[in-house]
Amino acid sequence: MRRSPPGSYVEMAASGERFRAFVPAALPPDPAIAWSSALRRRFDDALVALGRLDALAAHLPNAALVLYSFVRKEAVMSSQIEGTQSSLADLLLYEIDEQPGVPVEDAREVSRCVAALEHGLQSLRGGLPMSMRLLRGMHEALLSHPGGRGKTPGEVRRSQVWIGGTRPGNAAFVPPPADALAGCLAPFERFLNDEPEPTPPLIKAALAHVQFETIHPFLDGNGRLGRLLIVLQLVADGVLREPMLYPSLFFKTHRALYYELLNDVRLHGEWERWLDFFAEGIEVSASQAVATANALLALVNTDRDRIAGLGRAANSSLAIHQAMQRQPIATPTALVKATGLTAATVNKSLAHLERLGIVAELTNRQRGRVFAYRRYVDELAAELEPAT
Repeated sequence: MRRSPPGSYVEMAASGERFRAFVPAALPPDPAIAWSSALRRRFDDALVALGRLDALAAHLPNAALVLYSFVRKEAVMSSQIEGTQSSLADLLLYEIDEQPGVPVEDAREVSRCVAALEHGLQSLRGGLPMSMRLLRGMHEALLSHPGGRGKTPGEVRRSQVWIGGTRPGNAAFVPPPADALAGCLAPFERFLNDEPEPTPPLIKAALAHVQFETIHPFLDGNGRLGRLLIVLQLVADGVLREPMLYPSLFFKTHRALYYELLNDVRLHGEWERWLDFFAEGIEVSASQAVATANALLALVNTDRDRIAGLGRAANSSLAIHQAMQRQPIATPTALVKATGLTAATVNKSLAHLERLGIVAELTNRQRGRVFAYRRYVDELAAELEPAT
């Protein structure tokens, strides 16, 4: 359905050039969404898939370990959408102070995306509602590096930004001017908290993502924060206990369509096409997460049974195995810290696990060795396309 743009344009001028900035209308959309039976089924299917994922998270014996890796999958894919080249293995190497296979800054950027999500979760669990205060804290975590200082981390922008092109006059899209942001963000914040009326959580997450991207409240990092907002909103509304969803994999796989649909909402008010795509993405992402978690559980159980056959060496080797589910690429020093075992015991246990084919040494060095729980890493990365 083609409507008029869901907002208004403001005539602007900069450097002698005129352009139009778009100021979105407050949510929910007006006129209301046209809910076809097919679109309703899409959302029903997505909610069923989310329910399966949430139930699995509640009963997984190693849910916290899987969560650690799934959060990193989302950060890797969301950052790849923005152009970084870091893979999951690169991020895991960076996190143990090893040289990744990409420029360090790419891996560091993904690590900051993880930090932003973790900051948001801690804020939610500390009682802070979904709000610009929470999102500003996440933005500060995302840009907490020397190169981010000029991008006012944690602060709403005070100048014009644009998307695509070299200047506002030839941009693909120009978000609201800085002096219109307060009027956009106040109703946006109320919408996140079901004011003036409640919105079903999954629909709310879909609408809020577009609105945040359209408002573009920060100088940098809006894309990554907008995608993290999806998962956070689902956690805040109780749809998910833990952020085990990684929708950025779907968005990256269909990146051109993702951007096209965001723009079609802004230009023509085509909310229905976006909602159909979003619900499909959530269903696919939740189903992928369930399949990956089950595959990891099966692998871990099989390997645990094999380790149990080591006799006297089993207990310490099982402790290493447990630690490497959380950090599947690790150094002996990191494993000493994680397990409380002595360095000698850790090295002996790693030798046992290497003989069983459960871990593999990556560096061929005598000192500063790095070990990977290789099949675990391979399973985690099985769906991830190479960075392009």
